[in-house]
Amino acid sequence: MSSARGRVGGVTFGLIGFLVLVEITSGILQGFYVPLISDLVKYLHIKDADFNWFEAAQLLLSALVVPILAKLGDMHGHKKILLIATVMTALASWALVLADNFTTFLIAWALQGFYVVWLPLEVALIFDRGRRTGTGASQTRRAAGLLVVALEAGAIIGALLGGRVFGWTGQNVPVTLMIPAIAVTLVFFVILFGVPESTPLPGRSLDARGFGILTLSLLLITSGLTFLRLNGLQAWWVYLLIAAGILMFIPFARFELAQKDPAIDLRVLKQPTMWPVQLTAFLIGISLLGAQAPLSTYAGTDPANGYGLGLDSGDRSNLIGVYLISMIVGALLFPVVSRRASPRIALIVAAFFVAAGYLLFIPFHLEVWQVFVNMSIAGIGSGALVGAMPAAAAAAAPRGQTGIAAALTNTTKTLGGSFASAVFGIVLAMGVVTAATSTASSLSGYLAVWIICGGGALVAAVLLFLVPKNAFSDTATDAATDTASITATTSATTVDNASEAEARP
Repeated sequence: MSSARGRVGGVTFGLIGFLVLVEITSGILQGFYVPLISDLVKYLHIKDADFNWFEAAQLLLSALVVPILAKLGDMHGHKKILLIATVMTALASWALVLADNFTTFLIAWALQGFYVVWLPLEVALIFDRGRRTGTGASQTRRAAGLLVVALEAGAIIGALLGGRVFGWTGQNVPVTLMIPAIAVTLVFFVILFGVPESTPLPGRSLDARGFGILTLSLLLITSGLTFLRLNGLQAWWVYLLIAAGILMFIPFARFELAQKDPAIDLRVLKQPTMWPVQLTAFLIGISLLGAQAPLSTYAGTDPANGYGLGLDSGDRSNLIGVYLISMIVGALLFPVVSRRASPRIALIVAAFFVAAGYLLFIPFHLEVWQVFVNMSIAGIGSGALVGAMPAAAAAAAPRGQTGIAAALTNTTKTLGGSFASAVFGIVLAMGVVTAATSTASSLSGYLAVWIICGGGALVAAVLLFLVPKNAFSDTATDAATDTASITATTSATTVDNASEAEARP
């Protein structure tokens, strides 16, 4: 038995090594373009505000395609879908090199969002390998921490490279944009030759109608939130879009409960080991994806307004660097705390760290060291949760649903980020003052941002207390998998019997 574990463990170690390269590339994609934004705006002859459309389009596409790709990974093998997503990302990255106008750049930037499915598919691949030895949950936690470290390291590398390559190439935008395109192309071959395939569960089918309803619902919600951010509170019609999207979940739930192989198994989703994790992903997405821009603008605000740090771009980059390093620390600490206490306790502690980091901004925000400390505390919690949430969802899912469970944490996180971006944009715009500078938002607007971020994380921490005490451990995962599989089989049999009864005269 020990030798078998060693052989499988060796394969898993090799698998993690190759996936680390994938996540470094993912980080490069996320960090490389940031220092180039102002130069890209000039190159495309657009306004600064127009760049928001690129981010909105990519978030929208990722919210729509990630659940479908993850389910296809559960059906046909996660490596196959990881390769397809990498091909799409590579093609989009090369299209950015050739794009020279707003429309083509927008389409290419949106399609590059296929990389967002990489981490959920990687988590599913690792969990599949670990499941064979009964250590899937613990191995996935450790591996997810390493993947987050690689992701953040890649983001730092990308941020450092972006501006420098632009200078080395004589400010040639197309040549500069070749760097991430080359990186994604190379990582395709890393996956092709280095990553083993998972074992898909046979007899699966794609619930096209279910995914169609879900896609329409997410499209309405995310587009409504985007238009709310761009048009403000007075645009009454955006509320209709959001409400319509939310109401679409009612027919979606009814349809899914009647399916033998649903797009999303709501019976699994309602388990006490699953729904708090998915809701936590939404609440943490508020700060993880929504708070970075307000923090950057606050750090750059002239202290003549009575608040703000007045940092230049270089010092703001240092602030971002400290935050990313603290996320690396959190990602490394999470499996250690999980082993010494429990995965549930580690999740709760991480959520409290995020809450504490942002709520500390309320009394402590006037000094540079205070902001650095607050961001470091929040970063430790965020870094732990980025990898922990998909790993926990995979551990709580039955066999054949690890990919979609992990991917849903990304979708809910994206929805939380979209919600936060819309609300924060409006809150800060409403508080613009003219006492010292005509572009600075009021302190009350920033306080509202920090309260929402901290409050959301605090609610997440409380919700995680509802998770069973031994959840996400190796033993609990095996038992939950067996129970969920039996439940799914029983539900499918019930649906089949009902269908047969309806068919009888």
